[in-house]
Amino acid sequence: MENAAVMESLIEQFVDQSAILALSRFVATEDETEAKENALKVSGAFNAQEAFREIAENKIAERNLVQSFHKNLQLLVQKTWVEQSDAELKEQVLFRLNELCKNISEKPYSDSYLPFFNMLSDAVYLMFGVQTQSAEFGEYAMRIDPEFGIFWWYISKLPKEKKWSDEKCRLALLLGMYFLANY
Repeated sequence: MENAAVMESLIEQFVDQSAILALSRFVATEDETEAKENALKVSGAFNAQEAFREIAENKIAERNLVQSFHKNLQLLVQKTWVEQSDAELKEQVLFRLNELCKNISEKPYSDSYLPFFNMLSDAVYLMFGVQTQSAEFGEYAMRIDPEFGIFWWYISKLPKEKKWSDEKCRLALLLGMYFLANY
């Protein structure tokens, strides 16, 4: 519990209180209009409100985001040096990233919700190592790279099981993809 308090204190130093509250509301609401309003407020934590509004409302901008996310995360993973024991995981992550982006363009976002988190967890492991498996990773990320720490805070607040409407899954994933497309 002490770690959670430290993390929240760090988040409050970098993220506006309205975005923190909006994330709680986004997670809790079942109303898609309210979810969108809160996702737009959360996007402020990534300095992306106007850009994210365009992505949330424009299919071409959304498609461009998915392509940018795919290319950037692929590059991040490819350029990450890994131990020989993680080389196979690296190839699996790249394969799953390709599949995820293909599925996003062909299937409902809700079908990609869990695969996104599974692939992301492994990609972050490749980038940061075993530290990602500790309870203190959020705090660690905030201290070494506050922007990534904010992203990880966002990801850690989302439920990992698929229980939302397709539109809410879409907004949650697009917001995560936005950060990674620009990281």
